[in-house]
Amino acid sequence: MSMPDPESDGALFVYGSLLDAAHRAAMLGREVAAAPARFEGYERRRGRYFYIVERAGVATPGLVLSGLGERDFAVLDRYEEVPRLYSRVKVEVTSAAGAALRCWVYLPTPSLLAASA
Repeated sequence: MSMPDPESDGALFVYGSLLDAAHRAAMLGREVAAAPARFEGYERRRGRYFYIVERAGVATPGLVLSGLGERDFAVLDRYEEVPRLYSRVKVEVTSAAGAALRCWVYLPTPSLLAASA
């Protein structure tokens, strides 16, 4: 088992319905810190759900949520229907100040992409 990465383990980049603070608070039962960021090389699209796909020269705007715990991720994984619709992976995003941030993001699975095509 690898050591937890304190910088990224409790952080999540969101780009769709989780941008809504009231929606997040209702799901998690509390407010969480959120800061603007962008995911370089990915484009946001929407079928039935929001999702992102790799595309050179673009960036997806969103927020990095921080201070998330295991319980929060359990709730969010269930909401995002991991592993059926999304998988949660570690990525690097760019903060509003231009700093690189390691965090989790939900990427679409082949079954979500097939349903959105």
